[in-house]
Amino acid sequence: MEPQPRSRPEDENAITTALNSALEPSTEGGVTKAERWGSLLGGGALVLSGLRQRSLRGALLAIAGGGLLYRGATAQKGIQEEIGMSKSIKVEKTVTINKPAAELYQFWHNFENLPRFMKHLQSVTVIDAKRSHWEAKAPLGATVAWDAEIIDEQENHLIAWASVEGADVDNSGFIRFQPASGNRGTEVKVVLEYDLPGGVVASTLAKLFGEEPEQQIGDDLRRFKMLMEAGEIATTEGQPSGRK
Repeated sequence: MEPQPRSRPEDENAITTALNSALEPSTEGGVTKAERWGSLLGGGALVLSGLRQRSLRGALLAIAGGGLLYRGATAQKGIQEEIGMSKSIKVEKTVTINKPAAELYQFWHNFENLPRFMKHLQSVTVIDAKRSHWEAKAPLGATVAWDAEIIDEQENHLIAWASVEGADVDNSGFIRFQPASGNRGTEVKVVLEYDLPGGVVASTLAKLFGEEPEQQIGDDLRRFKMLMEAGEIATTEGQPSGRK
């Protein structure tokens, strides 16, 4: 994999200066002239910096810049409200699968199986019993990569993992398998958390991989259910994608 371009020091300085200017508190209930100009200048700096980088960071910076430019042009909300400073996105989803927990656990524990039903994942390579290397699709045709480590596991019940230092996107999560009521198989719960770089418009951050993360994980789990129960996933083209 080719190394991702890094931002230039002057870009970082421009971004920091612009954001500091843009985040100066308002002296009125509305938006001051200084805030508006801070939005325009900060947005321009972010867009220019983002477009220079063919990476997730570049995509996010460009998106953030667009948000600030829009904010400066419309001047209808406070900058702090518009861009938001919370970086984490947490997603929880549960599905019931009519299969034993042990079978589901063993399939998921081999992380190399995950790209078969998780569309945003390009590949997962198991390095050893604890570590694996992940590559995923990102906005604007970029690719993000990280190494993850299993931090907790309980056979046939729980797998928890977290990205290690140096990840393009810090993330962690766990999957839990427990008997479903009424002998309906196994209840599978997935919890994922992404810690995204930079302060970006919250509604845009929520579309990191092209759709709302909650919808994305829900779709992934539905495909997992189909794959485990029927042995194949019905694709949009009508052709099945089966287990190997």
